[in-house]
Order: sequence, then structure tokens, then C-alpha cells
Amino acid sequence: MKKILVLLGHPYEQSFNHALARQYVSAAVEAGHEVQLLELGKLTFDPILRGGYSQRQELEPDLQAAWEKILWAEHLVLVFPTWWGVAPALLKGFFDRLFLPGMAFKYRPNSQFWDKLLSGRSAHIITTMDSPAFYNWLVYRNANIRSVRQATLEYCGIKPVRVTVFDRIRFASEKRRAGMLEKVGGMGRNGR
Repeated sequence: MKKILVLLGHPYEQSFNHALARQYVSAAVEAGHEVQLLELGKLTFDPILRGGYSQRQELEPDLQAAWEKILWAEHLVLVFPTWWGVAPALLKGFFDRLFLPGMAFKYRPNSQFWDKLLSGRSAHIITTMDSPAFYNWLVYRNANIRSVRQATLEYCGIKPVRVTVFDRIRFASEKRRAGMLEKVGGMGRNGR
């Protein structure tokens, strides 16, 4: 059994992303995993890293609590929509504020290399999009996935990072959506 943190990066509570996250959590809990759901849209924090890395910006209580949950987790599940070819600003702001030098990674003195401080954790990205997945790959080179998977999670040591894409959501029938929910339930039961 795993300690799983589900990060929900869609702010609208009636979204299909919320349904996917709830399905994952329900199935994982039923299978005996320890699961926490973190709805980023309900957190109170400034998503802007005001001074960049030049000065430390104090973490709001919601971000401090979120960081403690990340440290607790063995497996992260990120559920978010693809908007404008990338992850929404809510998720990006969350990463900007929390995945900081000295917390998620550490620069080595006089070196181009860094230490990955979140090693030992795995992750699964579940993203939705209105366009076909092949279009996202062909035109945007999967920028939504590459930026979260490689430039954020793996950069900080989180590996392996699995990816599930649910495309053409806007035109998906109820039957197709039910199939997506069933697939996510299987992921939750298996702790992936």
C-alpha cells in the first residue's frame, strides 16, 4: 500500500478533472492506500514568485501544509487540464512557489549540477485536452507533459513519471467519459 497525494490543478469544481480525481481517490482508498486530495483551486496563495530565486518569499499556511503533504507522499498524482498547450497557471504557480532551491532541489557550489531532493517518489500525470493527442504532439511537441514531467518532477528527482492523456474531451460521449473514469479507477486501485 502507498501514501498517495492527488494534486488537482483545475479550479472549477464541476469539471471532468474533478470527477477524474474523485474517482482515483475513491478507488485508491477502497484498495487500502493512504490518500490525500489537494485541490489547488481551494488554496490561498500568491502564485507569483515575486523576487525570483534572489530572495525567499514566505510560504502562506496553505503552501506550507501542501509542502508537508508532498514530503509525506510516496506517489504523486497530478490531474490537470491542458490549456493553451500547457498546464494551467494554477499548477505552474504552485510549482513556482513550492519547488524551490533548498526544498525540491539544491544547486551544487561551483557546478552546473544539482541535487534532486524529492528522489524516492514516483508520479502519474493525468491530463485532459480538447484537441486530439496527436495534434498536441505534432504541433506543441507535448509541451504540457514535457514541462511538468521533465522540467519539474524529474528535475527534482521524482521518477518514474507515468502519463495518461484523455483527449477530445469537449466532444466525448457519456459512454467514453465513463470509460475514462473506469480507467482512472483502475489506476487508483493499483496505486499508479
